[in-house]
Amino acid sequence: MKRAAFLLLGLLATSASAQRTVNVGLGYNPDVQFTPFYVADRLGYFRAEGLNVKYQHGYVSQLLPLLLQGKLDFVVGDPEDAIFARNQGADVRYVMTMYQKSPVTVFSLSPLNGPESLKGKSVGIPGPFGSSYHAIQAVLDSANLNEGRDVRLNSIGFTQVDAVRAGRVDAAVGYANNDVLQLARTSGKKVYTLDVTDAYPMVGVGLIGTGRSLTGDLAKKVVRASQRGLKFTVADPARAFKLAQPVFGASGSLDVLRASVPLMTGPYTQANGLGAMNPSAWTKAVAALVKQGKLPAGAKATDYYTNSYISKTLK
Repeated sequence: MKRAAFLLLGLLATSASAQRTVNVGLGYNPDVQFTPFYVADRLGYFRAEGLNVKYQHGYVSQLLPLLLQGKLDFVVGDPEDAIFARNQGADVRYVMTMYQKSPVTVFSLSPLNGPESLKGKSVGIPGPFGSSYHAIQAVLDSANLNEGRDVRLNSIGFTQVDAVRAGRVDAAVGYANNDVLQLARTSGKKVYTLDVTDAYPMVGVGLIGTGRSLTGDLAKKVVRASQRGLKFTVADPARAFKLAQPVFGASGSLDVLRASVPLMTGPYTQANGLGAMNPSAWTKAVAALVKQGKLPAGAKATDYYTNSYISKTLK
């Protein structure tokens, strides 16, 4: 009996030592938006791949240097984070998206009837950076609107909801699955939104890896575990929320997760797997960044992302 117990302990120790630790940086603070990743850990999807996942939260500007130094294996960030880092010579690539469609939107308490309706208005933005800034610039370009002359972009930090509710700006750029919900709840009024997809059809946050972490089978294992977390979250948002809530606490709400789930799927994922990215959307978004002068002429979308680590059977 004792011998059997020792054998069992030995097997458990061997199994534990066989687990490879993978370090993943998640942007900002613990947040409900990262539920698929928390779920993948809580339900043992990483362990099933022989991995012991450790998450580290922080601003992407802090996490990307750690990724390049090899202190992190992957970072979850905006596609633009990977695009601009690679454009500056960093060996990074975007390998899986959480959102098929960026949650960025323009919102207001007054009707918005296409990009042209922004003419003469003030639009609040967090600042001249990030996916929200690139999206609004593409929207203005699509309607031949000039920043400054036709539309005033006001840098207001992350106070978009308060600024719109108080009338300090006519509209703001924020997230359809968060800011819009907050404004509707706190104002008790109808919130109007402007879809930016036609002008800037970029995907949302997802996994960014380096040449080092994308060598061998590590990336396929991490992506597959993350895809399983996505699949579970899409199938049962309420249960996924309950599993992940101990991580983000009272700061997250189920309505935000429910509003996020439709962004995780789409026609492309049905054929190519959850987390896969539509090449035509990437091509158009990169072209918009080239037009804005953020990328050199001739930049190709395939320089910045790849679908090669996606499991097509996870839909």
